[in-house]
Amino acid sequence: MASDTSRDAFFIGNEWVKPASDRTFTLINASTEEVIGTAPEACEADVDKAVAAARQALTSPGWADIGYAARAEVMERFMAAIMARGDAIARSVSAQNGMPLSISGPLEGQFSAGIVQYYAQLARTLGQPDVRPSQMGKETLVEGSPMGVIAAIVPWNFPVTLALNKIAPAMAVGCTLVIKPSPGTVLDSYLLAEAALEAGVPAGVLNWVAADRDVGAYLVSHPGVDKVAFTGSTAAGRIIARTCGELLRPVSLELGGKSAAILLEDADIGTFLAGVPMACMLNNGQACYNGTRVLAPTGRYREVVDGLAALAGSLVVGDALDPATHVGPMASAAHRDRVESYIEIGKREARLVAGGGRPKGTNHGWFVEPTIFADVDNSARIAQEEIFGPVLAVIAYDGEDDAVRIANDSAFGLGGSVWSADSEHATAVARRVQSGTVGVNGYMPSLGAPFGGVKASGLGREFGPEAIGAYQNTKSIYVMG
Repeated sequence: MASDTSRDAFFIGNEWVKPASDRTFTLINASTEEVIGTAPEACEADVDKAVAAARQALTSPGWADIGYAARAEVMERFMAAIMARGDAIARSVSAQNGMPLSISGPLEGQFSAGIVQYYAQLARTLGQPDVRPSQMGKETLVEGSPMGVIAAIVPWNFPVTLALNKIAPAMAVGCTLVIKPSPGTVLDSYLLAEAALEAGVPAGVLNWVAADRDVGAYLVSHPGVDKVAFTGSTAAGRIIARTCGELLRPVSLELGGKSAAILLEDADIGTFLAGVPMACMLNNGQACYNGTRVLAPTGRYREVVDGLAALAGSLVVGDALDPATHVGPMASAAHRDRVESYIEIGKREARLVAGGGRPKGTNHGWFVEPTIFADVDNSARIAQEEIFGPVLAVIAYDGEDDAVRIANDSAFGLGGSVWSADSEHATAVARRVQSGTVGVNGYMPSLGAPFGGVKASGLGREFGPEAIGAYQNTKSIYVMG
């Protein structure tokens, strides 16, 4: 990262617009605690400008009337411009939120562009007449139209991928967006804005304004917004849902999780341990679908605990921008303190077998050691509450029915995994888990399949063709004769 990457404007209507106030966010390197730069903090007047630009673009000839194929071409240029900035995007994200470069490179720098490419390709298949039989007339025409202006509120843990999860399907159907990044990860949004400008995305289709929670709430309730798409905590999601409920405003919510990784009796422990960094501790544990409850059969419990403890001790904890790092810092000092408070709770509730503190020799950065707790009861707070850090709770079970019961004994239902030498049997067990997604012998969301949660993990789905419908209004035209 450059010594100073400060920004002084918002991206609104394809212009760099000076903020209405002098408020700024200070961006800090999570690994070194050094100031990276500053960026403007939006007030309500800035949100008004962004929403107005999005509303104007919604009906502009350069966007509303160009058709699906032409929108796909715009999106493909956008995708190429993102790819060209992949390294810069990855480094920006890693510096701000502590994501190891080995993760931010493929996920934030490359996979994110793949999201745009996927929905560009899907856009080319849209717009075909959907003619259905009519019981009382000639036929029924079913048509989709853009839902309108989308308020996309993005968290700090995967700021680029989770923004494009919303941007790409919304663009594909002709919506326009006001995107509010998290105050902790603002700089990467400027790289996306530059990519949009280079790609010739029409003015007002994409607008970025970083803001705090109060101004974010103003955006959610803004009369010029037609739908809210939010990824973040369950607590914040409930507040947004209440607002949208009062307004009868469509909303999609991708929220928290406390997923279970179930090891069946015949599971290969080596295969599981190799999969833990992606399935259970991805992004320093700061991924909503991480399988942070590890369910092990009683007869193999000690083997699993010992294996996890050895793995935790072997992971390289260090600067997020070092390619050798496995586990980087937490995204902020406040979040590190929160994770450490849960570790102290865990020490009272269970048996600490690995980690539990800050890495030795690190005088700077918001680091927490990979931490493993054994002898955990599923009713414990560390088993029921989302910690969002590199902390795993290992829970014993007796028989598959007990494993499924424990996995489902959670307020959440977002991710999870089942591990077995027999993938067909593991799939059968996965079907019994109350979760929007489950992996078999691994875990990684797929672009072509819907992703989202049940229970307190949210409403709606991202990814796959299913996401298209989340940004469309559907109309039935009854042709009687």
